[in-house]
Amino acid sequence: MRMIPPFQIPTLPVQARAVLAALLIAGLAGCGKGGVQQAAGAPPPPPEVGVVSVSFAPVALQTELPGRVEPVRTAQVRARVNGIVQKRLFTEGSEVAEGQPLFQIDASLYEATFASAQAALAKAQANLTQAAAQAQRYKPLAEANAVSKQEYLTVIAAEKQAEADVAAGKAAVQTAQINLGYARVTSPISGRIGRALVTEGALVSQGEATQLALVQQTNEVYVNFTQSANEVTRLRSMSAPVKGAVAAAVPVAILIDGAAPRSGKLLFSDISVDPTSGQVTLRALVPNQDGLLLPGQYVRVRLSQSTLPSAILLPQQAVTRSEQGDTVLVVNEENKTVPRTIKVGSAQDKQWVVLDGLKAGEKVIVDGFQKMRAPGATVKPVPWVASATAAAAPASSSAASASPSASTEAKKSSPASAP
Repeated sequence: MRMIPPFQIPTLPVQARAVLAALLIAGLAGCGKGGVQQAAGAPPPPPEVGVVSVSFAPVALQTELPGRVEPVRTAQVRARVNGIVQKRLFTEGSEVAEGQPLFQIDASLYEATFASAQAALAKAQANLTQAAAQAQRYKPLAEANAVSKQEYLTVIAAEKQAEADVAAGKAAVQTAQINLGYARVTSPISGRIGRALVTEGALVSQGEATQLALVQQTNEVYVNFTQSANEVTRLRSMSAPVKGAVAAAVPVAILIDGAAPRSGKLLFSDISVDPTSGQVTLRALVPNQDGLLLPGQYVRVRLSQSTLPSAILLPQQAVTRSEQGDTVLVVNEENKTVPRTIKVGSAQDKQWVVLDGLKAGEKVIVDGFQKMRAPGATVKPVPWVASATAAAAPASSSAASASPSASTEAKKSSPASAP
């Protein structure tokens, strides 16, 4: 057999060479067509965006206001006699009962005074016994004219004087007993007592009414807060009032950082407006059996004053707020995004109350702004579900977005406001 030299192609027949050329041309044509298709590329699918469907429902208008806790009853424990404090008979910060001993003041002087008063009373009673017996003996003598009338009157007067001395002695004993009792200072009310304001060995005075401690009743507390009179008028004029609602029936929720809200009862609303601040004073009564609310503590009060018969609630992140107005992105029937100007009311639990600008059934974009190329692009709407991060977002962000500066920042950060 003859070996073919390297790098040499054997001579082929004419027909074979024609077939080989056709196959090469077909292969090159196929490669060129595939390359063109790969270069052109298929259009990407529309991005998914989270949407909520607009629906109308009655919405209770709520307002959050700063409030301050105040105890229902407060009693200042003060000294009512002069003396040196010998003992403190309570634990600071504990619950005390009405009449429970709190301090012991040196009572030796008052014990001596009490004993002296008792002795004086016994002496007066002895004199009364003698005077009464003498008057008893003189009575038949005076009737028989055995003694003069003047002498009889003197005996009667001595008896009356002895009776007065006994009465004065009893009063002195009672006074001495009261002062002796004041040496043991007791709690005037039941409640929680704070720290002792004096220590053992301190001299307390009745004249200065030295304060020894403070007892506050906190199983129920008041929460005092104020609201703008203009805000009250605006809320009541823009919505239908609750039928048959009275001040005591208005629900009040007390919001405490790190704790669950607790319900309270609105007691009254002032009938006059403070001319210096334009505020109306309100007060709520709140149960506080666990003692979580402390006197003087600042809290937030959520007050429901009226109800809108038909309104829309949207998550706050769906609304772009700016100085030019409030807008949202709506997905139309062709699944394209359309900006829409709306009218926003108050904030309710990380949601905005929308008063105008939307219709029932419309789809508003809440999430996925970063996936959209520009307003008017085609998107794929999917139902939006609130994430844990969004649920844990601080409520204070809603208040910040209402200010002009915060609104500008929100406009810059939100893709919905991009040109």
